[in-house]
Amino acid sequence: MTAQALNQRIAHLEIPHRLRGLKVSDEGYPIPWFVADVGGKPEFRAFDSEKFGVAIRHRRCWLCGEQLGKYLNFCVGPMCCVTRTNGEPPCHRDCAEYAMRSCPFLSQPRMRRNEKNLPEGRLPPAGIAIQRNPGCNAIWTTESYKLFPDQNRRVLFSMGDPIEVRFFAQGRAATRAEVMESMRTGLPELQKYAADDEGLAELRRMYNTALTLLPPE
Repeated sequence: MTAQALNQRIAHLEIPHRLRGLKVSDEGYPIPWFVADVGGKPEFRAFDSEKFGVAIRHRRCWLCGEQLGKYLNFCVGPMCCVTRTNGEPPCHRDCAEYAMRSCPFLSQPRMRRNEKNLPEGRLPPAGIAIQRNPGCNAIWTTESYKLFPDQNRRVLFSMGDPIEVRFFAQGRAATRAEVMESMRTGLPELQKYAADDEGLAELRRMYNTALTLLPPE
C-alpha cells in the first residue's frame, strides 16, 4: 500500500504496520480484513461471516486479521459505552485508532449509512441498532469480553471493564461537550426498549456510570 494509492482525504495519515498489507478500494480506502467480497468488489456494509467466527475462535483483529495480544480494543458508539455491548469483535489499538481517523462514517459526523442496494442475504446488525451517525465514537480498551445471544440468537459482545476509553470526533480527540451531546440525543432511543420503570431506572444507572468515562472539560 502506498500513499499515492490512498484517498487524498487520508493520505497524510500514518498507516499502522499491520494494515499495510491490506488492499485498497477503488475509492482509495484500505479494505479491512472483515469486509465481505461481493462479486469481486469489497462491500464495506457487510462482514465476512466466516472471518467473524475466525476472529472469535482464534483471537484475530477485526481490522487487520492478525493475532491479538493482551489488550482488546472495541470500536463503539457512545451508547455502547452505556450498554457495554457491541456487535463486532475487537481490534489492535493502533488499528482501531486508524479506523477512527480514516473511516468515512467514523470520522465524518454528517456521513450517513447507505442502505440502498444492500447485498442479498446480508444479515442486519446484531442487537439494537440506533439508525444515526452519533457524531463521535470511542475505543473501549479492555482485557476481556463475554459472548451472549441477542433476541434473534445472533452474537453480541459484552465488553469487560475498561482500562481506557478514548473518544474521537472528526478524526481527532472528541471534546466532552461533543460526547455529552451524542449521549444526550442517543438516550431516548435506548429508552424506547426499556420494558418498564425498573428497566428505565437501570438504564439511567448505566448512563450515569458511562458519564464517568467522558473526557475532562
